[in-house]
Amino acid sequence: MLDDALKTRIDNEIGSEQVVLFMKGTPVFPQCGFSAAVVGVLSHLGVKFRGINVLEDDNIREGIKAYSDWPTIPQLYVKGEFVGGCDIIREMYETGELTEMFQTHGINVQPS
Repeated sequence: MLDDALKTRIDNEIGSEQVVLFMKGTPVFPQCGFSAAVVGVLSHLGVKFRGINVLEDDNIREGIKAYSDWPTIPQLYVKGEFVGGCDIIREMYETGELTEMFQTHGINVQPS
């Protein structure tokens, strides 16, 4: 259920940084393999991002799914736009599309 207050809160979280990842755990200590995979991709590309731990707040955990109309976590947002979950991010990374999208959005990519 996504009420106006929760929608506004999620809008604010997504707008807080250029790249935001709603994930289980933190970037330093991901708590699921899918979140860890996306953190790994972003870290490998050298992209600065903000991780939001959905395990700390059930409202955010369920609300983000309604917000994006996407059933799973993690969820990656770039400049306020929903990009996808783990499988999509992994596929975009493998094809080079993810790097291209970051560059198109003016986000610094420095692969390690």
